[in-house]
Amino acid sequence: MPFSLFICQSRAQNPNKYQTSPLTARSGTSKTPSREKSHHFEMAVAFPDVKSASGLKKLDEYLLSRSYISGYQPSKDDVTVYEALSKPVSSEYVNVSRWSNHIEALLRVSAVFGEGSGVKLDAVATPPAADAKLVYTEFYQAADDDDDDDDMDLFGEETEEEKKAAEERAAAVKASAKKKESGKSSVLMDIKPWDDETDMKKLEEAVRSVQMEGLLWGASKLVPVGYGIKKLQIMLTIVDDLVSVDNLIEEYLTVEPINEHVQSCDIVAFNKI
Repeated sequence: MPFSLFICQSRAQNPNKYQTSPLTARSGTSKTPSREKSHHFEMAVAFPDVKSASGLKKLDEYLLSRSYISGYQPSKDDVTVYEALSKPVSSEYVNVSRWSNHIEALLRVSAVFGEGSGVKLDAVATPPAADAKLVYTEFYQAADDDDDDDDMDLFGEETEEEKKAAEERAAAVKASAKKKESGKSSVLMDIKPWDDETDMKKLEEAVRSVQMEGLLWGASKLVPVGYGIKKLQIMLTIVDDLVSVDNLIEEYLTVEPINEHVQSCDIVAFNKI
């Protein structure tokens, strides 16, 4: 059989065997690229000033479909944004409030936070507890001989300074959370004069003149006791860690010069807020 006829028959039977690829036509070689790579970079998240109403609104919209600032687990990006918030967060921002309470709870139990991807607040880069890591992923479509890619250090190590800074920030957040946990109490007190000749207006002025951190005087009224005598019934709110009602009575309300008007003090009601 003539050679040319053999080639024609072979091409008819195996049309793909002698087909020239576009790559071969352009380069003049039939060598196929050994692999193709695609790269994915996880970028830092940016927010405006989260202390402002507009910044909170943006953050609330961002958290509508997310549980954390970056990724699918708590990271140091969450701690960075949490620290920047004005607390307590208004219930108007439902998603921010839900997220903030969750992060606060994790900090209380000293949970482990991931590295995060970095976060920018108010258009100024705010580094996370560790530098943002480059997430570099390669997809190979065809296997090839080994090369030096395995020697690349894609993630790096967290420095001692970064670890120390992260620990200090977490400790500061926990300390502020503890301070915020300090409870308050509402107290109703009866303050009795010496007799019916006591000027009750001056008595109330003397009582309200006692001022200290964690003490807030509230509403008051005069209640008849008998024989023309009235007592002062007054509300007050105290911060439990800062004010002791017993000390308030013994060291302020029943000593000079207030005891010129006040004969005794009784606690009528004491309720935690």
